[in-house]
Amino acid sequence: MAEQLFGTDGIRGVAGVRPLDPPTVARIGAAIVKALKLDRPARLLVGRDTRESGEWIERELARGADSQGAVTISAGVIPTPGVAYLTKTREIDLGVVISASHNPFHDNGIKVFSGRGEKFGEATEREVEAIIADHSWTVPAGTEAHVQVEDLIEPYLAHTRLLLPDPKGLSGARIAIDMANGSTTTTARRLFEGLGFSLVTLGDTPDGRNINEKCGSTHPAGLAAAVVNNACRMGVAFDGDGDRAILVDHRGQIVDGDALLLMLGLHYQRDNRLTGNTVVATVMSNIGLEIALRDCGVTMLRTPVGDKYVSEAMLRDGYVVGGEQSGHVILAEHLFTGDGMATALAVMRVMAETGRELADLAADLVTFPQTLVNVRVREKVDVATVPAVAEAMQRVEQALAGRGRLLVRYSGTEPLLRIMIEGENQATVQAWAEEVADAVRNTIA
Repeated sequence: MAEQLFGTDGIRGVAGVRPLDPPTVARIGAAIVKALKLDRPARLLVGRDTRESGEWIERELARGADSQGAVTISAGVIPTPGVAYLTKTREIDLGVVISASHNPFHDNGIKVFSGRGEKFGEATEREVEAIIADHSWTVPAGTEAHVQVEDLIEPYLAHTRLLLPDPKGLSGARIAIDMANGSTTTTARRLFEGLGFSLVTLGDTPDGRNINEKCGSTHPAGLAAAVVNNACRMGVAFDGDGDRAILVDHRGQIVDGDALLLMLGLHYQRDNRLTGNTVVATVMSNIGLEIALRDCGVTMLRTPVGDKYVSEAMLRDGYVVGGEQSGHVILAEHLFTGDGMATALAVMRVMAETGRELADLAADLVTFPQTLVNVRVREKVDVATVPAVAEAMQRVEQALAGRGRLLVRYSGTEPLLRIMIEGENQATVQAWAEEVADAVRNTIA
């Protein structure tokens, strides 16, 4: 059986260590071209974030692609959704993003988009893995990569601006933006200043190692303070590759992906644009979102964790709004992948058209207390086969009695078991989560 390299969001690991060592990266570049089975030279578009390893990974990937006769075009530092859009709208066969999203700088990753601007599905990922595992072919050693460098940011920004055609009462507002020292450092200032906003900026001095370091969507405290201290109307924090956004209201309160899905889903419903009267979310979204949508006649469809699963469900059934609690929001009319800047503009459009502030819109979501405990494990075994863990989970399920949720799953990118519980009392769900976590620590940690 071929080694599984793709996780929930592409191939990810420590830069320089298999599968992100130079020979394997070159082999990946060759394999994704071979999987196309074209009778002409393939065209690849590559973008990356600001990690110091990004440039050499791009070269090795291009070297492998070049060995199969492909042409590689580099867009340089650009958000993931920029690559998705450009791949879809230009004569490109594959889009590749070199990024580890919200991970620290020493990690990196490879995400692949089809010529339609959609992330590879699992069937294609398994095919690529099988090609990589086939030892009947090699990438010649000592070859040089041939990369064409093009500035392609403006077409992507022009498309993104369409999400906010008229800022109305928001024009000239002061907003704070945290770019996570990542890929939006090449785009966010141009976009928001071009729309007439006054900016307070954070995380805008990348040095190759400070991406996501105490900044961005996973560390929004600095943004919250900046919003309050500078009397901003709102704030937006992106992650390292720019495909997600966490917002902050004028009081410094965090507004996560669940609240964004509620306000955007209901806005689309009011405009008769919510196909199937359905919003797609994952198993991690709070049960409060499901209840709030249901009370307004909207169905919430849950998928496994990972924006690629949200996207697949949306593509399959024609839904137009979906996303994750972490801030990945997919608006099918824009792109079939998350786009942090587009999410911010879409929320601003709701504010402009309703006359409501972000804090008011976010208050429509009443969340159940939720806790998440991560336990590092030696190996990813089926927890149902570990008696102590299975028994602890059964006790918690019985105690919840239909008034909450227990979700136990492995991370797709790290050796972690994630234990999530929702219920009516925070202290109680925390105690239950620790009970399950202790059973894991005593057995498979």
